[in-house]
Amino acid sequence: MQTLTWSETWYLAPEIVLAAFTLVLAIADLVLPGRINRDLIGWGAVLGLLTAGVFVGWHIHDLGVWDSAGRDPYYNLLDGSYRVDDFGNLLKLVFLGAAALIVLASLGTLKKEEIPIKGEFYYLVLPAVLGAMVMASSGDLITLFVGMELLSITSYVLVGIRKSSGLSGEAAFKYVVTGGTASAFVLYGMSFLYGVTGSTRLFDIGQALQSGAVGDYKAMVYAAFFLIIVGFALKLALAPFHAWAPDVYQGAPTPVTSFLGVVAKGAAFAMLYRIFMNSALFAVSDNAQVRDDLYLALAVLAAAAMIVGTVGALRQQNVKRLLALSGVANAGILLIPLTLDVTNLHSSLFSEFFYYLLAYVFMNVGAFAVLTAVSRESGSEELSAFAGLYHRAPWTAGAMTVLVCSLAGLPVTGGFFGKLFILFGAVQNKVIWLAAILLATTVTSYYVYFKFIRQMYMRGGESEKQVRVPPAVGFVIWLSALASVALGVLPKPILEWVNDLFSVTKDFLAP
Repeated sequence: MQTLTWSETWYLAPEIVLAAFTLVLAIADLVLPGRINRDLIGWGAVLGLLTAGVFVGWHIHDLGVWDSAGRDPYYNLLDGSYRVDDFGNLLKLVFLGAAALIVLASLGTLKKEEIPIKGEFYYLVLPAVLGAMVMASSGDLITLFVGMELLSITSYVLVGIRKSSGLSGEAAFKYVVTGGTASAFVLYGMSFLYGVTGSTRLFDIGQALQSGAVGDYKAMVYAAFFLIIVGFALKLALAPFHAWAPDVYQGAPTPVTSFLGVVAKGAAFAMLYRIFMNSALFAVSDNAQVRDDLYLALAVLAAAAMIVGTVGALRQQNVKRLLALSGVANAGILLIPLTLDVTNLHSSLFSEFFYYLLAYVFMNVGAFAVLTAVSRESGSEELSAFAGLYHRAPWTAGAMTVLVCSLAGLPVTGGFFGKLFILFGAVQNKVIWLAAILLATTVTSYYVYFKFIRQMYMRGGESEKQVRVPPAVGFVIWLSALASVALGVLPKPILEWVNDLFSVTKDFLAP
């Protein structure tokens, strides 16, 4: 087993930064007097996230230099257990940026009854993001599972951090039970993969499956991957494994809900891509039926999630529950690229996913930031709290309109082009039934999202009191709205950048 040298710790700089900031901020929260505003801890968390992001950007630059020089643009640590490549780096930037915006939106808005110990919330976000980053860069089943559990355990604490609330306690209990069940399915599937291939390294598993070394154990390969699929369907709240999501989203504090809907979901997708692109594509190459069955299962899950999520959101009046079911539908959309083009690999398989994930991050973080401002003034998380928002906070209402249009997939927004690229990918790969479901659920979702428009512009609120938006929250709202428009106006540069950085053979199939 290869050991980690001091020179190689440079490649772990983003992770080390987050771990160091976690320790420093936790100690600071303990020793600082109670009269000191814990928003100081929050600003420290934002600084830690941005610092880690700088190191990730530096690594992307270094790998680009290597590629120009004819060297392999990736670096393996610990005999391939941890892999620094552009797939992981791109997703790390998304996780760090999303977490920084979520923490920033919570500064100055958290009430004591929502999160009694604010400092604890701020520094617990960092190890959760660290777990997500480990999931994005792991090249080994054990490392993947460690990252998943680090993210899961800290998320359990964050969901239940509102200790005096029965609703939060119920949400935490449901999340722990569901998360533990999902981890058990994933771990059980991993154990089968190890049993039939003799390795936990993803590249070695792929090679063993490709060479047919599994012999007569094809049934165990089926069992392994279907167990893993069930585990991730629970993690991603894909229908019919989504029942926990509305309750957990409603019971958790709003910043935590935003984190679960963006960072935790993105990390689960990162892990799913690592496992399936490294190994499932090779599943018993002398019998393509195994591979086709696996990807058909993913396609069916994607279709079910889009249908159930969209239909379930139609009658919702609680904003958190509505956005939870919207997240179920969007998880189905994000899953579609992984089900396409399983024989002719190309980089757009990932670029389509990454583009829509980026748009999804901005429109969800922005929507939850608006909810934070509105619920802070009204004390309600129902749709009726948005009534008359145009008159009480016209600029905030305008930004929310942009975010809602992006969620609905209307031109010219990031959500529109994200769905359009995925739709084209499905049509080009002749998966017409999946493209038809995407199109139908998108049109149906207009009714869901236009409920916000109706409340903000066509309903009078019970109170004419102005909605005060703290500067940090306003910054996050408008940054998210402007980014959603920018993604819609200039989609080509982002897709070209991702395609230049990412290659299936370079980032997944190389040893």
